[in-house]
Amino acid sequence: MPNSRNLTVLALGCGLVLAGVACKKPEPLKAPEAPKVDTSAQDADKARQEAEARRRAEAAQKAERDKLEAARKAEAEQQEAFRKAADKALTDVLFAYDKSGLTDEAKTQLQGIAAFLKAYPKAALRIEGNCDERGTVEYNLALGERRSSAAKDYLKGLGIAEDRLSTVSYGKEKPVCTDSVEACWSRNRRDHFVLRQ
Repeated sequence: MPNSRNLTVLALGCGLVLAGVACKKPEPLKAPEAPKVDTSAQDADKARQEAEARRRAEAAQKAERDKLEAARKAEAEQQEAFRKAADKALTDVLFAYDKSGLTDEAKTQLQGIAAFLKAYPKAALRIEGNCDERGTVEYNLALGERRSSAAKDYLKGLGIAEDRLSTVSYGKEKPVCTDSVEACWSRNRRDHFVLRQ
C-alpha cells in the first residue's frame, strides 16, 4: 500500500496547491495608460491669451485715467476762466456823497456784471452797500441798503433773475480805507459784489 499512500499524499498535495491557487486574489486590472499629449502648444496659447487680456485691461485702465485727467484739467481751466471773469467784472460801484443814485459809470460797470452773470448762469451775487464814516450808524445802514438795492434793481432790469441777487448793508462798518480825507471816503461809498455759493 505504499503506492496508494504516495498517491494519496500526492493527491492531497495537488489539492492544496490547487486550493491555494483558487484562494489567491486575482491581480487588479490596470487601466490602459492615456496617450501622452503634447500640451506645450496649448500652454503657450493660454499664456498668449492671458497676456493679451492683461494688455487690454491695462490699456482700458490707462484710457480711464487719461479721461479722468482730461476732465479734471478741463474743470480746472473752467474754474480759472470763471475766476478771471469774476475778478474783471465784479468791481466796486462808487457813489457820490450822501447819494444812492447810479452814475453813468456805475451803470456801465453793472452792465459788465450783468454780462458776467449771463455768461455764468449758476453764479449768484451778494451786493454789499457801504458808506463813508460820516453820519450816524442808522443813517449809513439805510443809505447802504438804498445803494445795494439800486444796483440790484438795475441788474434785474438787465434780465438777471432776482433769486440770483441778494443785498446787505454794512453802512460805515466795513471801510476799505480809514483815512479821514475825501480820497478815502470816496472809495468807501460803494457797492461791493461777492459771489454766493
